[in-house]
Amino acid sequence: MARKNPFANLMNEARPDNGVALDYTVKGASRSIISTIDELAERADKLLEGETVVELDPAVVDASFVRDRLEDDPQAFEDLVAAIREQGQTSPILVRPHATESGRYMVVFGHRRLKAAERLGRKVRAVVKSMADREHVIAQGQENSARSDLSFIEKAMFARQLGSLNYDSDSATVMAALSIDRATVSKMLSVANMPDDILAAIGGARAPGRDRWYELKQLLEKPSNLESLRRTLAETDLDGLNGDARFAFVMDALTRRKPVGSARAPKQEKWTPRDKTVTANIRNDGKNYTLAFKARDAVGFGEFIAASLDELYAAYRKQVGKE
Repeated sequence: MARKNPFANLMNEARPDNGVALDYTVKGASRSIISTIDELAERADKLLEGETVVELDPAVVDASFVRDRLEDDPQAFEDLVAAIREQGQTSPILVRPHATESGRYMVVFGHRRLKAAERLGRKVRAVVKSMADREHVIAQGQENSARSDLSFIEKAMFARQLGSLNYDSDSATVMAALSIDRATVSKMLSVANMPDDILAAIGGARAPGRDRWYELKQLLEKPSNLESLRRTLAETDLDGLNGDARFAFVMDALTRRKPVGSARAPKQEKWTPRDKTVTANIRNDGKNYTLAFKARDAVGFGEFIAASLDELYAAYRKQVGKE
């Protein structure tokens, strides 16, 4: 099966949209990596070639000791569950014997397939291979680079985790795991070393690329900006927003022009009917009033309101005495 070039998004972002002078040099080692990306995409498959596939109870398989996803796409996971339900698990996961617990295993790659098998109450098809921790993280990183659509920040955080394990002093493990050069490692780590509480508040934003994350890093280097953002986040409920929306909120909080003497945080409210078939997240910052619907009836209710705006606005004007 053909796989996407995992560097495509990085290369497409090479034109800065905000004046930040930070780019990936597509020459030398980088050009060599990109030209052989199909070979990289086959490395994970080669780890499984000629190996015996066994069936394991998901209950005896633990997650990897390094995390590669900050958040999962719920719809993509549901699609995976549906595919495995209908067609079975066509591709095995890779696990290794647990280092300290006999009879248990640890995932090298295939976390979502493991989770899907658990959801379906099935055993998971797996290849079992003994490997050291360094081999484990390189295989995990290369499989994800070849197969998945990890965001820039997820790759950067993965690089940071590997760097903290101190397998080497020259980032060789990070470069091997993500198939990137030393300059790219440096740029990723500069972003991933932002304050942990800010990174946790945003999560796995998928849309922002290298330049937007670097712009955020630069804004947060000003202590007053960091203090202000932390205060805003403490007063704001971001539940129900995905990573992209949270990133946009953070950038807006740092860059919007506030009226003199005004420091009022946006007012956040929620509305839910008795049957809980829809939830409305309400945000009022004094200039904009936003309704965001979620849950089962979200789309239908939203379309109903949109179609009724003329009548609702007329009723409003009549109520406030403007007509």
